[in-house]
Amino acid sequence: MTSPKPTASAWGIAFILGGMCAISINDVLMKQLSGDYPLHQMVFVRSGIGIVFSLMLVQMEGGWQILRTHQPGLHVLRCLLLVISNMTYFTALAVLPLADSTALFFVAPLFITLLSIPILGEKVGPLRLAAVAVGFAGVVIMQRPWVSTAALDVHRIVLLLPVLAALTYALNQLMTRRLGISSKASALSVYVQLMFLAVSAMFWLVAGDGRHAVGVENQSLIFLLRAWVWPAEGDWIFFIGLGVNSAIVGYCLSQAYRLSDAATVAPFEYIGLPLAVFWGWAIFNSLPDLEVWLGMALIIGSGLFVFLREQQKARRVARGMIDRRD
Repeated sequence: MTSPKPTASAWGIAFILGGMCAISINDVLMKQLSGDYPLHQMVFVRSGIGIVFSLMLVQMEGGWQILRTHQPGLHVLRCLLLVISNMTYFTALAVLPLADSTALFFVAPLFITLLSIPILGEKVGPLRLAAVAVGFAGVVIMQRPWVSTAALDVHRIVLLLPVLAALTYALNQLMTRRLGISSKASALSVYVQLMFLAVSAMFWLVAGDGRHAVGVENQSLIFLLRAWVWPAEGDWIFFIGLGVNSAIVGYCLSQAYRLSDAATVAPFEYIGLPLAVFWGWAIFNSLPDLEVWLGMALIIGSGLFVFLREQQKARRVARGMIDRRD
């Protein structure tokens, strides 16, 4: 007897898990290089290498014709949202511990669940909405509103950057779900890589010589504005790793949200949280504070609840359809 074929939802979950593992490695590499290179240079090199692999995937999925689109404006908007998400997240990552940045960013699946109501017309019940509220409470705890700005290790704006990254990322993924109806995952990945190349090239034209970083003391701004330099010989392996990961991430996330319902795959992105804690401990010798642990627990708990409720709802709908056929 042959085993049943994986469903679209199962494939979506598999792709999101693969994409999150690649993202965790990408974050480690970006943080590792952030002390010596500007963000826009790292993005340019990463995307330049990544687009080669993405174009290979284009050939595997149908050839150059799949790059044609009748919705160029929406694709540009989607890509800009992802660029904003990456730039704001990595600007924060340069100065925040890996686990803290990741945990704050992981409000994104909650945003996806919430925004899927008006954008995709998906139905989200009161219990899941309450769970989303609990998750946002975890984000507030991690922001430490009871602590004065002077007592924080970083500026409050830096703490809010991963949340802004999460919001723009959520909007990007919901647009991926809609645009994926007519576009292949490899084509979506190529569009994103091209946008990254264009934006980082514009950064180079404006700030590539480092003149805007002179006299700046904020480490996040220095990361954005420092001059481009030729990578050291030992760093090329990290840049190549960034490029390969970029292609993997772009393809896996696009494919996941093409194949499966947004509320189904989004909670599986939480695998990135334990991965971030592990890499932060193993490579950067840092572990989260109590507030971060508590915030992560609330975010993970609410995300899992949303997922379980979604699965319970899907089973009820399936049973109802069977009963009607009977």
